[in-house]
Amino acid sequence: MPVATKRAYEAASAKDGYRVLVDGLWPGGMTKAELKVDAWMRVIAPSTALRKSYCHIPEKWEQFRKKYRQELSKPPRKALCDELVERARKGHVTLVFGARDAERSNAAVIAEVIRRQLQVSDRKPLVEAILVPKLPKIEWKKAKKEIEAGHTGGP
Repeated sequence: MPVATKRAYEAASAKDGYRVLVDGLWPGGMTKAELKVDAWMRVIAPSTALRKSYCHIPEKWEQFRKKYRQELSKPPRKALCDELVERARKGHVTLVFGARDAERSNAAVIAEVIRRQLQVSDRKPLVEAILVPKLPKIEWKKAKKEIEAGHTGGP
């Protein structure tokens, strides 16, 4: 998989590829040399209000995930997600974060968004090849807009 998540307190590895810290706060007790990140995208982190309302309470995970995905779809976070998608197309990207719960972290949501974008862009040529010869021009334009928006007619 071209994108992975890793706690800041885990040792860096050559297999990590491009390492980017995706938290708004620097991980406590870590120096820059220890963290070994290529970039710190603090702006991609959840808003302070969202982070504080979630407070890593497992029962609030789905609500956090939904609201954070909405934040990631708007500027300036959207541009940073797009940058990470492009990096993932070229090589391995590791999203570094400080939370204890890796499965319910902001990095997990970002990784999910990146993987989804990679799947959608990988499917575009195939979907276009299937639809182009079969749809009238007006319907094709509508279908193309849906493809570009990430709606491929599936669940």
